[in-house]
Amino acid sequence: MKPLDVVCALILNAEGKILACQRNSNTSLAHKWEFPGGKIEPDESPEQALEREVSEELGVRISILKALTVVKHKYPGFEIILSPFLCEIDLLEIPRAIEHSEIRWVNLAEASDLDWAEADIPILKQYEKSLLRL
Repeated sequence: MKPLDVVCALILNAEGKILACQRNSNTSLAHKWEFPGGKIEPDESPEQALEREVSEELGVRISILKALTVVKHKYPGFEIILSPFLCEIDLLEIPRAIEHSEIRWVNLAEASDLDWAEADIPILKQYEKSLLRL
C-alpha cells in the first residue's frame, strides 16, 4: 500500500504556545492529540493542502513560516509521510474546533502531558530542540 502524503501545522501564538487538537471519537486514532492538517489532494502543493485543511478544521487562515523535517510513520494498516510546517494564524482570527473534539493552546510542558498521535511526537520534539538552541 502506498503511503499517504499528509501535512500538518505547528501553529504558534503570540505567547509562544502551540495549538493542540484532539481527534474525534469516530475517527482513526480517536482521542489522540495532533497538529491540524490532512491529506494532500492530487492537484495541490503541500502548502495549498495545509491552508485548505486548516481552514476546514479550524476556520482560520494561516501564514506558513517554514517547513520542518518530514516524518515517516507506520501505523497498523497504513503508513504516512507527514510534512510539517511552522505556522501562525492570521491576525484577529480565532480557531474553532470544527472537526476536532477539542482544541487548546499549550506550552511545551502542557503538551508533553497530552496523548499525542505517534507521528506528531517527533514534530513536537523537533520544535522543543529548536527552542533549546535559541
